[in-house]
Amino acid sequence: MKKVIIGTRGSDLALWQANYTKDRLAGIGIEAELKIIKTQGDKILNLRLDKLEGKGFFTKELEEELLNGSIDIAVHSHKDLPTTNPPGLIIAAVPEREDPSELLLILKDCVDISQKLSLKKGAMVGTSSNRRKAQLLALRPDLNIEDLRGNVPTRIQKLRDEDYDAILLAKAGVNRLNLDLSEFHVEVVDTTELVPAPAQGALAIQIRENDTELFNELQKINNAAVAEEIAVERKVLNLFEGGCHMPLGCFCKKEDDEFEVWTSKAESDEDFPDRLFLRAASTEGLAELIVSKFSEERKRPSKVFISREVGENSYFRKALEKQHIEIEGRSLIRTFPIVNVLDPFFLKNIDWIFFSSRNGVEYFFKLNPVLSKKVKFGVVGRGSEDSLRKFGHLADFVGEGGDILEVAEEFAKIADGETVMFPRAQDSLLTMQKYLTPQTKVVDLPIYETVVEDDIDGSSAEVLIFTSPSNVDAYFMENLLEPGQKVIAIGNSTGKKFDEMGVKYTLPYSPDEIGLAEAVFGIDMK
Repeated sequence: MKKVIIGTRGSDLALWQANYTKDRLAGIGIEAELKIIKTQGDKILNLRLDKLEGKGFFTKELEEELLNGSIDIAVHSHKDLPTTNPPGLIIAAVPEREDPSELLLILKDCVDISQKLSLKKGAMVGTSSNRRKAQLLALRPDLNIEDLRGNVPTRIQKLRDEDYDAILLAKAGVNRLNLDLSEFHVEVVDTTELVPAPAQGALAIQIRENDTELFNELQKINNAAVAEEIAVERKVLNLFEGGCHMPLGCFCKKEDDEFEVWTSKAESDEDFPDRLFLRAASTEGLAELIVSKFSEERKRPSKVFISREVGENSYFRKALEKQHIEIEGRSLIRTFPIVNVLDPFFLKNIDWIFFSSRNGVEYFFKLNPVLSKKVKFGVVGRGSEDSLRKFGHLADFVGEGGDILEVAEEFAKIADGETVMFPRAQDSLLTMQKYLTPQTKVVDLPIYETVVEDDIDGSSAEVLIFTSPSNVDAYFMENLLEPGQKVIAIGNSTGKKFDEMGVKYTLPYSPDEIGLAEAVFGIDMK
């Protein structure tokens, strides 16, 4: 096959992407050379991206050169592309996807690990993305978000120059450029916490539609699984008729033969985003289902009961109040400490301390433990992670998914052969402990007990959320489900209680406030 010409923007990241594609082509016997093309997005650096005319301001000129035949391939960051190709062009291949998470780079004197995302209160954060701004302000309404333009190295230099306290970037670009970030505090913001742009981390190899020979060759570097996942994300974007500046995040991944999709959508960069998580066996009709869940016509619950107190400024309360959903929050149990003093010798050879609940964190640190610097912390869920932050510690392992068995298996590999302490409730089911390897030493530390409140009244709310197995036991000692009531269970052990009762329930992906908000948003009332 003749030598092909790859069109690319001239930024460091665009050149990396083009050279990566050139190397992949060489691997299948195709020789290529690069041609650098300036785009509208490269030329206009004094305007916010959402103020630029039209869509595709990083791709239009490349596509024009492709159509007029001066290049054979255009390599794009997939997320920069409009959702429909110009007539005569197609996406021929999508290679492996880089990590689609976000990176928060923070100046070290602006770090406060007791705060969510380790940012000091009122910090100035740079980003040019409406999607990032809306989701960031939902997590941390105290932050000041300022516009940030330029390529990746330029943005990092602006942080270095202290124009900002922190900046938010796609992890994919930083990984590809192999940049040294040691001078900053780096927080990886997971896709389940801040939903990435559709197709973030993926490349698009675009060619002329009639170039059949090249299309057939490019199938050798096409990753069909990635293409299927990002097709869902981009279809959602297309159905919402959104461009690059729409505050929309969508991320799809296939896990154990099921597609898992997270979607975040706001009306503006300052609007609190609605969040949805869905699982589906196939991608057929999946994007349409996701979009239908955001319809104003959908009948949502008017009242939700949850078996714990909900703070006035909590993420969960704000998410529900935006949907005009009333919250009835009351704990059905009380907790009491059963250990008052901790022998420092008891902590001497501990490698890991693992918390499966916020209560475990709170009661453990009330004992004023003397810990060695080598101790690492594991937690289930971001709620426990946030509690740990309040005591000045960052989690080294965060079990994200709602499935505690998957979390247990993942942690077992990391802690293999080490000594793990579990500060826990007296009646804990010990799920994590059971999955550790025989070489791992377990130090069990029951530090609090739960007691059921007297005379618990039932709730007429359409949705009942239970935060622990003991709350389920407490509620159903004297109450029954009313017809039509839906149930959400936080965690497998809580869900098991409903399995025993033969009651259907929803299990949020994450056992935290975002996961709960996603689960409630996904419920349809008849």
